[in-house]
Amino acid sequence: MTKHKIAMLTAGGLAPCLSAAVGFLIDEYTKKMPKAPIIGYRNGYMGLLKGWSIPVTKEVRKHALVLTRHGGSPIGNSRVKLTNVKDCVKRGLVKEGQNPLHVAAEQLVKDGITILHTIGGDDTNITAADLAAYLASNNYNLTVVGLPKTIDNDVVPIKQTLGAATAAEQGAIFWENSVNEQSTNPRMLLIHEVMGRHCGWLTAATAEVYRKRLKKLKFLPGFGLPMAYKDIDAIYVPEIAIDLEAEAARLKKVMDEEDCVTIFLSEGAGVEDIVAEMRERGEEPERDAFGHVKIDKINPGAWFAKRFADMVKAEKVLVQKSGYFARSAKANKEDLVLIKTMCKAAVKNALASTSGVIGHDEEKKGAPLRAIEFPRIKGGKAFDVKQKWFGVLLKDIGQPMGKAAEGKGH
Repeated sequence: MTKHKIAMLTAGGLAPCLSAAVGFLIDEYTKKMPKAPIIGYRNGYMGLLKGWSIPVTKEVRKHALVLTRHGGSPIGNSRVKLTNVKDCVKRGLVKEGQNPLHVAAEQLVKDGITILHTIGGDDTNITAADLAAYLASNNYNLTVVGLPKTIDNDVVPIKQTLGAATAAEQGAIFWENSVNEQSTNPRMLLIHEVMGRHCGWLTAATAEVYRKRLKKLKFLPGFGLPMAYKDIDAIYVPEIAIDLEAEAARLKKVMDEEDCVTIFLSEGAGVEDIVAEMRERGEEPERDAFGHVKIDKINPGAWFAKRFADMVKAEKVLVQKSGYFARSAKANKEDLVLIKTMCKAAVKNALASTSGVIGHDEEKKGAPLRAIEFPRIKGGKAFDVKQKWFGVLLKDIGQPMGKAAEGKGH
């Protein structure tokens, strides 16, 4: 049997699957190859570039499944793109004139790594593909098997990404408390800003889970507590164009009748409009190493709140963001089943020297669980708003479906 040394890293933003995935991978390798050395690179690709790693000891192997009960990542994250040389130099990760791919490759060779597991979103795994291709071109055989982490559930062609189901549930739990702010003032406008740069799946799924939980509660409409006060009045996702004036007219009627309005807003729903406004003012939004607009800097929730407040005659506005609360949670039961299944598949493919990203391949008949080829992995998958459950959801809250946003195919 080929001698193996396994390494793993977690990268990008947090999701409720990182710690569990690390735990399940260690446990599976302990069953399959108890003597094979395993290390974790600290802080994602940053640690790989710097040679920062920690070993998986016998004690860690024995108690690896403890990690499945925690959120975050035991080995830390970062956002580093190995092909963005300028950014790597600026951050002091490589020296001027060095190629980050070469530096990372040399570290893997130095550490004797034969299998690398990357746990992250499309950016993380595309970077892994770049690294594997570079190593192959330099006659170094490395098997790279990625696991798809993102609460946005927007990776092509993967049916369900790790952590997304938990994030939707936690976002709903977050709003169960936040919605009570509707009673703090007359004519309250509440906006629940949910993560989702390109895709509205998480916003829609969070709303779906929230309303299911809401319907299980008892209310007292005869004493100021009807269900309508805690219900959702609008759901805005990037895949559906928003007619601000028509929606404001509809929501003003809701405000007049119920004394409050609640909007579930995908953070990516208004990004293009906000960026266009900034450019008209001669400003350019800040971007990360991958070229994405830094959403926390442009604040979509505040932008929508400013426009809707006057139109619905709100006396007070509150924008609450569930993103960090939701993405930092430990994986729920549904996600744990998916994570364990994918980790088993990841180890099986790694030992068979099959590189790729593990996932249910939507572009194959029956959506089989397999190592999907790296070149086929892409981010920004649109949420299919034509799904029956979403149509029912919008109908229940009295919101028209609206037209598909330009460039958002379904």
